[in-house]
Amino acid sequence: MSGESPNPIAVGWSILGAMRKRRPDPAGDGVVDHGDLAGILGILRESGVAALPEERDRIAAYRTLLADLDPDELSKDEALAYWVNLYNAGALDVAAQAAEGGVPSVLRIPGAFSKPRVSVAGESLSLDDIEHGKIRRFQDPRIHGALVCGSASCPTLRYEPYRGADIDRQLDSQMRAFLAGGGAIYEPVTNRLLLSRVLLWYGADFVRPHRMPTWIPVSKRAVGAAINEWLDPDLQAQSVGATVAFQSYDWALACSIG
Repeated sequence: MSGESPNPIAVGWSILGAMRKRRPDPAGDGVVDHGDLAGILGILRESGVAALPEERDRIAAYRTLLADLDPDELSKDEALAYWVNLYNAGALDVAAQAAEGGVPSVLRIPGAFSKPRVSVAGESLSLDDIEHGKIRRFQDPRIHGALVCGSASCPTLRYEPYRGADIDRQLDSQMRAFLAGGGAIYEPVTNRLLLSRVLLWYGADFVRPHRMPTWIPVSKRAVGAAINEWLDPDLQAQSVGATVAFQSYDWALACSIG
C-alpha cells in the first residue's frame, strides 16, 4: 500500500479556487460523440495502465475535441456526461504521465489535480476545477462513484463513456459497482461497515445532495444511511446496526475498468 498522501492544505486551497469558477448553466440540446474515449477505454481494458503512455496523443485529441465545445449549449444530462468524461480523460492522462515516468503514484506528478490542464469556453481549468467547480454543482452524489484519480483506492472506470441519454442508469450502476467492488465491506468480527475514504471526504454530498458541493461535516452514521440504497441487498441485511468506519486510501498508481 502506498504511503503517499496529498497535502490537505494545498487540496483545500485548490478546492476554494475551484469554487470561483463559473457555475454550469446548460440550456441547449446538443449531443456529444464520445466514441474516441470508448476506443481509449477499450485499450485500457485490454492492456492495463502500462498501455496508457502510448495513448496520450489519443487522449489529448479527445480532450481537445471536448474543449472546442461549449457545454452550456448541451442539455443538463449531456453536460454532466461531458464534464465527467472530460475529468476522467484528464485523470487518464495524469496516470499515463506517471506510468511513462515510472513513478509509483499520480501524486508524484506536479500539480496533478491543481494545475490547469484544459481551457473550456474561455476558462482555464484544472482537474480540481472540473470536479468541484463544475461536476459537483450538478448535485448528483453518484458522481463520486464515477470519477477516477489513477489510484488503487479510487473507483474503477466504467467500460463505456458516459452519455446524456443513459447517464442516470450509468451513474446508478456505477455507484453500486463501486460499493460492491470494495467501496463497502462488512466486517462481521467487529460488526463494522467499512466504507471507502471517498465517502469520508464527500459523504456530506450524499446526506445533503441539494447543497452540493457541501463542506458541512456529517456523522458516519448519516453517511452509512445515505449510501444504503446502493448497497447489495445481502450487505444491507448484514450491516443493520453496524458501526460505520472508513478504510485507508491507497494512492499507488492504478487505473482499471470495472
